[in-house]
Amino acid sequence: MGATGVTLLSLTTLLATVACTSQEAQDSTVKLQFEAAFQGQCGKASPCEQLCYELHDGMYECDCRPGFDLQEDGYSCYESNSTSSPPQAAGDDNEEDVLYQKDAVFDAQLTSVNDSGETILFQNITESTTQGPRLEQKLTDVSGVPKATLPLATERPCPLDCGPGGGCVIENSNNLPICLCPLGKGGERCEKDVEIRSPRFTGSSWLAFPALRGAYKHVQLTLELRPEAYDGIFFLTGERDDMAGDFMALLLHQGFVEFRFDCGSGVGVVRSEETVLLNQWNHITLYRHRWDAWIQLNNGKHVQGRSKGLFSRITFREPLFIGGAGNTTGLSEKLPVSSGLKGCLRNLEVNDHMYKFALEPHGEAAKGYGIEECTADRCSRVPCQHGGKCLTSDTSAVCLCPLGFSGDLCEIRVDLQVPAFNGSSHLRYRGLGDEALTWLDLEITLKPTAADGLVLYNGHRADGFGDFMALYINEGFVEFTYDLGTGAVIARSPQRIDIGGWHQIKISRTGRLAILEVDNQLPIEVLSPGAFTQLSLPQNLFLGGAPNFGIVSPQVRVRSAFVGCIQKVVINGRTVPILAEALGGANVDNCPHPCVARPCGEDGECIPQLDYFTCRCKPGYRDQVCSRGPPSFRGHDSYLHFSEPQMASIFSDKRLDINMRFKVSSTDGLLLWLDTGLTDFLSLGLEHGNLVLRYSDRSEEVVVVHNTSIVHDNLWHRIKAVRDGSNGLLVVDNGPAVTTQSVEIPRIRAANSGLYIGGMPQLSVGTGGRYTSGIRGCVADLVLNTDYHLQLVSSSTLGRNVGECEV
Repeated sequence: MGATGVTLLSLTTLLATVACTSQEAQDSTVKLQFEAAFQGQCGKASPCEQLCYELHDGMYECDCRPGFDLQEDGYSCYESNSTSSPPQAAGDDNEEDVLYQKDAVFDAQLTSVNDSGETILFQNITESTTQGPRLEQKLTDVSGVPKATLPLATERPCPLDCGPGGGCVIENSNNLPICLCPLGKGGERCEKDVEIRSPRFTGSSWLAFPALRGAYKHVQLTLELRPEAYDGIFFLTGERDDMAGDFMALLLHQGFVEFRFDCGSGVGVVRSEETVLLNQWNHITLYRHRWDAWIQLNNGKHVQGRSKGLFSRITFREPLFIGGAGNTTGLSEKLPVSSGLKGCLRNLEVNDHMYKFALEPHGEAAKGYGIEECTADRCSRVPCQHGGKCLTSDTSAVCLCPLGFSGDLCEIRVDLQVPAFNGSSHLRYRGLGDEALTWLDLEITLKPTAADGLVLYNGHRADGFGDFMALYINEGFVEFTYDLGTGAVIARSPQRIDIGGWHQIKISRTGRLAILEVDNQLPIEVLSPGAFTQLSLPQNLFLGGAPNFGIVSPQVRVRSAFVGCIQKVVINGRTVPILAEALGGANVDNCPHPCVARPCGEDGECIPQLDYFTCRCKPGYRDQVCSRGPPSFRGHDSYLHFSEPQMASIFSDKRLDINMRFKVSSTDGLLLWLDTGLTDFLSLGLEHGNLVLRYSDRSEEVVVVHNTSIVHDNLWHRIKAVRDGSNGLLVVDNGPAVTTQSVEIPRIRAANSGLYIGGMPQLSVGTGGRYTSGIRGCVADLVLNTDYHLQLVSSSTLGRNVGECEV
C-alpha cells in the first residue's frame, strides 16, 4: 500500500521502502510512493495508530482494527464505512489504490479504431448510491477485438462483417474466419442477443469487471470451473496492464490449478496436488491473507504457499479479467500460460460478493468478447457415474469414462489389462520434457481397427504450435512427424499396414535425423529442415488420442483419435506401464486378449505378446505357467477338458454366446464340444472346410453351416456362435451373420459331460459319428456368455497331448 508525503516523525530511524506500486510521474511532478514497512520495532515508539506487527530483520508494519482501513501514509486509520473518501496527504492528487467495494463508481474508458484509423474514446459511467474513487481502465480493442486475443493472421484479411463492436479473426485450428462477438451478442455474425448467466469461454474470450476493492491484504474466493482444456487463465488482475507491478492470477497449467501473486518483491506460487476433472464441474477455493495463501480443488487437500519479500499488500488498479488475459501484456515473464480458459465458469464469489456476468446494467461486466452461454446443463440429464465426465455437443451429451469404467453412464467396472481405444479415448502422461532433447527411441505395438487416427502426441505449447512429435495412421500408412522449431518433416511407411492385425513400430531420432520402421518394411529416413537439433516437449504426452485437437499441431495430418488396441510402449529403452503410469484418461476399455482373463492368476502379471502372453511371476512364486502361448492340438488324442460345475449352469441358460479365436490347417475336426451328460449338447467344428455349429433343441438338432469364408488356412480367425432356442447364428471375422439352415434328428452319442476343446477321447463314439478327429491347430480367447473367460492355460486344466502354439 503506497503513501506520499510521509510526515516527519520522532523515530530513531524511518526507512521508507519502495512499495508494491511503481513510481509514477503526473503533471510533471514526480511523487514517490512508499510501502508501510519501517525499520524499528513495535512498542511505545511505534507511530502505528492502532495495531503493529513485527516482520523480520528489524522491520515492522502497521495495521488497523476491524471496521477500519489503513491510510496511504501507512500508519494511521480511518473508518471503513465512512461515506467520504479517506484524507490524503497535502498536495497529493493521486487516487488511492482502487480495491473492490460493492456499489463503487466505475469509470471505464474504452477505445476503438474507426475505419479511418482514428482512435475513438467511449465513456461509460455507472450510477452509484455511495461515493468512492473512480478508475480509468484502458480496454483497447481493434475492430472490437482486443489485441491480446487476436491470433496472428497476416496471410489474408478477415472478410466477415461481425456487426458493431464485433471482430473478425482467423481461427488457428482450421484457418477459417469467425466472429468474436461483444458481450451480449452471439451468432455467426453477432446478430443475436444472448443472455449470459454462466459464461463459456473459447480460449480467446474474456470478461472485464471493475478493479477489486477491499482486497489489498485479504482475498477469499470461490468459483466453479468446467474446463475443456488443461491450460488457460481464468482470473487475472493487478496494478499495471504490462504485469510489471503487483498482480494476482488463477490459471490452469497442465491440468493443475495454480495461484500466482506478487506484492512487489517476488512471485509466490501455490499449485494443487490434483488435476482438474476435464468436462466436469470443479470447485475451487482460494484464501489469501498478506503473504500467505492456500487453494483447495474439489474438497481435496489445502495446498499452502507464501509470496516473497517484505511486502504483504497488493495494489489493484487494473480491471478484473475473467476467462482470459484481456488487454494485459507481459504474461510470458510472469505466467506459464498465456491463452485464456476454454470451458465454463459459474458462481464466482470474491470477499462475499457474488458476481453477475451479464453486461451492465443487467450485470456487472464492463466489457467482454467471445462469450457464449454454457450449455453444460445438458449434462444434468446424463448422470455419469464413477467420476465420469459429461461432454456436450450441439445436440447431445455423452459420458467420458475414467480409467476402469465403461458403459453409456460409466456404470460398468472394467478390470483393464490391455487398453482399447474407440475414437473418443485417450490416456494422459507426464510429458517427455528434456528426455527427448537430442535423441529418442520409441517402440509401440498396436492393432488398429480404423485407417486413420492419432496414436501418440507430445508438444511444446498448449495451442499446438512450437516443437512437437506425433505418431499417427493416415489412410492406412504409418506416419511420424516432428518439428524442432524450423519446420515439420514427415516419415511415411512405404506400405499400408493391415487393419485388424498387430504391428510393431520403431522410431529412432538423433538430432535432425529420424528413422521409421514398421514391421518388416524398409526403414524410412528423414531429415528435418533448418539448423536446430533439439526437441523440447514440456506438455503432457497423450496416447490413443487427445482431449481436444486444439492442442495438436496443425502439421499433424489427421484430426481423429486412434481406434484399436495398444499393448506395448517403450521409450528410450524403458517399457512404460501403460495403465499404471497414466495421469488420467477417458473411454478406455479392454482389448479382446488372453490377458483379460488373468491367466497368470493373482501371483503373476500377464505380459501381452501380440495375440499371446507371458506370465511374470511375483518374487517367491514358482514360474508354473510362464512363457506359455495358446494351446495347440495335433488332431488325434489331443484335447483340453473342463468339468467345472459352471459348465452345467452356463448350458442351462436359454441363450448361449461363444466367442473364440482359432487357427487350423485341417479341413475337418472338432473345435469345441459342450455336453451336460444328459440329452443336450453343442458342438463347433470343421466339416469339409466349412465351419459348422450343431446343438440339440428338444428332440431336434439345429445345424448352421458357414461356407462363405475359408478358415482352414492356418491364419487366426475370430468366430461368434449363438444358441438361442431354435435360432442359431454364426459370424466369422466380423463378417455377415449366417443363421439356422436345417434341422436333423439327433444321433445317438456317448455321454461325455463337460467342455472339450480341440478334440475328445473316443471321439467318434462321443460325438455320435459327427466327427472322427480333432483339429490340427490352436485355440485362444474363449469367452462364454460375454463375461466368462476360460483360462485355457492353467495348472488346473485337464488335458492330453496339448502343446504350445508357435507365434
